[in-house]
Amino acid sequence: MFTPTPLNLPPYPFKITKKDGVVFIFDELRKKHLVLTPEEWVRQHFIQSLILEKKFPRTLIQIEGGLVLNQLQKRSDILVYNTAGEKLMLIECKAPKVKITPSVFDQASRYNSIHQAKWIVLTNGLQHVYAKMDLEKGSFNFVEEMPDYLKL
Repeated sequence: MFTPTPLNLPPYPFKITKKDGVVFIFDELRKKHLVLTPEEWVRQHFIQSLILEKKFPRTLIQIEGGLVLNQLQKRSDILVYNTAGEKLMLIECKAPKVKITPSVFDQASRYNSIHQAKWIVLTNGLQHVYAKMDLEKGSFNFVEEMPDYLKL
């Protein structure tokens, strides 16, 4: 059974239920109960942080969007759009026990080669990595903090 790990994100009053020995968390964006895994715990916290702390409009956040990479179907954890429909931010969430390593950044970069978002964010709920992309040069700069939505 899943035991929530305290994260390096503010706590939120999630709706958590249990049925037949399985723990679920209610996803307010998708309006459904999801099996509460360590990665989902991180994803739900980060989404709430985006909305409540960084003022991201909930209507511009897409969860588990599909993409095709090298003829394989993949999914990105979170994509954030601007009001013009352009992809602003690709966010990859990992379980707290998964370290944020260069290979995790490489995975997100491969996904972003399709999405072409202006930001890549990696989080395991304990460590957060923010990279501002220069899509024209094919380079990036790591920054200490993610800006509020209106400053993107």
